[in-house]
Parts: sequence; structure tokens; C-alpha cells
Amino acid sequence: MKLVFAGTPEVAVPALDALLASGRHEVAAVVTRPDAPAGRGRRLVASPVAERAEEAGIEVLKPARPRDPEFLERLKEIGPDCCPVVAYGALLPKAALDIPARGWVNLHFSLLPAWRGAAPVQHAVMAGDEITGASTFLIEEGLDSGPVYGTLTEEIRPTDTSGDLLTRLALAGAGLLAATMDGIEDGTLKAVPQPAEGVSLAPKVTVEDARVDWNTPALRVDRVVRGCTPAPGAWTTFRGERLKIVQAAPVPGRTDLAPGELAAGKNNVYVGTGSYAVELLWVQAQGKKPMRAADWARGVRIAAGEGVGA
Repeated sequence: MKLVFAGTPEVAVPALDALLASGRHEVAAVVTRPDAPAGRGRRLVASPVAERAEEAGIEVLKPARPRDPEFLERLKEIGPDCCPVVAYGALLPKAALDIPARGWVNLHFSLLPAWRGAAPVQHAVMAGDEITGASTFLIEEGLDSGPVYGTLTEEIRPTDTSGDLLTRLALAGAGLLAATMDGIEDGTLKAVPQPAEGVSLAPKVTVEDARVDWNTPALRVDRVVRGCTPAPGAWTTFRGERLKIVQAAPVPGRTDLAPGELAAGKNNVYVGTGSYAVELLWVQAQGKKPMRAADWARGVRIAAGEGVGA
């Protein structure tokens, strides 16, 4: 088939690579989000997918909106049979959905209909799910509601951050998307409607969602920290300033600290929660680089009874 691939962040690159390497289909062009400001200089930088496509000598389309007439016209001229999508980052209008004969097929990082939305991996970690996966489905105008072509499963390990899990799913999902394109092309795959039961939503995780509530149990604190790593980053406050929690671990044996109360030893920093304590392993103070929590505690000289999150 002639394909136009749509994707933007680094997590979409493995899927593009898999389609380029398959040798079975032609990737005629790539659709990605426009260049965005990045770094301290805030200079405009192309997306990871755009950079990979340019390396491969593929035409790159960067519409401000996928409903722009110039983009729709160019897509019609290319005439793709199918448009595989991974984390493109914009809603596709019906005018775009109608162009490829075999539609737009999305690789989504959950077992649909669970965790429809922008942040399925973060929500799966924060909810304490033990198993997640990836699905390929035909895009409709509804939110991740189209019929499913294929799935794969992936265990969520006890120490996984959303970044760890997403890296594994991106690699495994790349193979699933390539296999889905093959199955659509040779007629061996038929999309199956999603069940009406089991729908859950995974909206974008906001900075406020990532604020740690020390009154909740240690397991909940742990899930929020891991689910919000690397982005948007779990955080609390200390002496009125934001403190990012980069890495933490529950300590079931310690129950002597009130929620938010700090206890610092020579090599350890503990915080009380609604159940037992959590050990802070790595933190990042405002305007500073990430550091070991014990080094941070020595620098700030925590007083007896002092805490975080007040």
C-alpha cells in the first residue's frame, strides 16, 4: 500500500522505522505537528518524526491544522491507500479521514476500550493496573472509539515509570502497526467493534494532577510519582517552593511519620503518607538539577518536625 504516516514525538519514531524497514509498503509522506520552540533559546525545532523522515528523504507535511485546505489538497494528490498514526497530536476532521481508501489506523497505547485519550500509559500506571498493552484501530470521529484490528499485552512492572513503559510499548507497538498494515493490505485482518463495557478515559495529565497528596496511602503516592515521570513530573512544596519528586519508593516498615512529615538521616530521606512512609531517592529543587535526596536534605538542613506539601 501507499502510506502517509502521521506522528510527532520520539515515541512515534519506532513505528515509522518499522514501516520503512518492512519493504512491503511505500511511505510516501509524513504528517507531523509544526516546528515548536525548544530549549533555553526557544528556537524552533522540528519534531522527532519530521527529523527521521527528512533523514529518509520523505516529504514532510506540517499543517497548522489538519483541516487546512492546502494540506487536504496535497493529501489528495499523494493519494494514500492508508494513513497509519502514532501520537500525531491533533484531531483529524472528516475531510481528512475520508481521503485514504482504507482509512487512518491508529496505534494507541492501551487495551481499548480502556484508557481512551491522550495519556493512556500515565493513567494505567497511576491506576495501579498490572497489565496494559497497545491496540491498532480504525479512526472514527469519536475519541479512540473505532473498531480494533489488533492488540498486544505488556506487564506493568512494580517500578515502571510511564516513560519506561511507553518505551517498551513503542517498540512492541511498532511491530503491531506494521503487521496491521500487512493484514489490511492482504485482507486477512478485519476490524472488530470495541465492547460497550470497560470504557475508561485518559485525559492529558496536568501539572495539578501531578501534585503529591501526602494524605493518600504510600502506594498511591508511589503510583503518582511513577505515572508522572518523566512528564509532567510529580511535585510537592518545601518552604513555599516547588520540589519535584524524581524517584521515590514505599517503605512499608516505617509508620512513625505524619503525612508530609520529613525525617532525614545520613543517607536517607523519608516522608510520611496516609499509610506508611515513602523514601525520597531523587528530587529536583526549583531552579536546580536533579540530585540525590540525601544530598538535597543536607543542603537545606531539615528541622525537626518540618514537612512537605503544607
